[in-house]
Amino acid sequence: MGTQVSVVMPAYNEADNLAELVPETVAALRDAGVTFELVVVDDGSTDGTAELMRQLEGGPVTSVRLRRNLGKSAALSVGLSRASGEYVVLMDADGQDDPRQIPKLLAALDGDDELDLVTGRRAVRHDRFVKRTTSRIYNRVTSMVTGVPGRDFNSGFKAMRRELASSLEIYGELHRYIPVLAQWRGFKVGEVDVDHQPRRHGESKFGRARFWRGFLDLITVKFLTTYTGRPFHLFGGLGVIMGVVGGALLGWMLVERLMGNQIGTRPALLAGVLLVVVSLQMVLLGLLAELSVHLRRQPVTTVTESVVETRAVDAA
Repeated sequence: MGTQVSVVMPAYNEADNLAELVPETVAALRDAGVTFELVVVDDGSTDGTAELMRQLEGGPVTSVRLRRNLGKSAALSVGLSRASGEYVVLMDADGQDDPRQIPKLLAALDGDDELDLVTGRRAVRHDRFVKRTTSRIYNRVTSMVTGVPGRDFNSGFKAMRRELASSLEIYGELHRYIPVLAQWRGFKVGEVDVDHQPRRHGESKFGRARFWRGFLDLITVKFLTTYTGRPFHLFGGLGVIMGVVGGALLGWMLVERLMGNQIGTRPALLAGVLLVVVSLQMVLLGLLAELSVHLRRQPVTTVTESVVETRAVDAA
């Protein structure tokens, strides 16, 4: 019987938490009666995590050590590449995700909704007020911008099917947008309430930089999921708007000049010229992007077959 469940656990300086969490996770999965593996990805920790994992390794528990801290997305990507289970569960190593909730996530995958990805929504969060508030704002903005329903995108507690896990490409801070990327690829996503626990040891490793990084990656995700197949709609649209505004300013300046007014030093003239030039550049950029997408979609085999057929006719 193959591995049914793979648990991927990225960890950065969480040795104290892992010492408790790894045995608890193993016990919870054994109680669930499934065949499993636990893959801990040591994201360049410096607190003795590597030594601890050498002691805990064995049987279903394995670990991967990255030479330096590459971030959660990179650690998850490495863990997903090592996971072999029919179902893949992602959970944080800070002890706030309760491993006894894993069967609940797996049951949601096989429920009536036939979901491909289930996010463990933290119904009652045990975090600081500032973190809860910013997370609430982040979730609302993400849902509004991407059009994907959800109230806890940033939860690290997720379960997914093997097909989805194999198709994910995560980098930067895109681990926050796994539900968005999954739905964009045609998978069905959902959320279920799970228990959330206070952090056991240590402090959060995500500083204030996560806010602006998350915002920039939200723009990236919006572009990837909306304009990948039609980039001209974005660049061309921006170019048209700039061209209209620039053209209006230049038209106004023309009227002023015909009325005998001096316009050589008017800011509106400079702004109009600049907007029109940038507008043309945006339109050309959009056309080049469309050409790139079009060429990428052309099957090489079609060209090869036509050449073969032509040669056959010439030979005849």
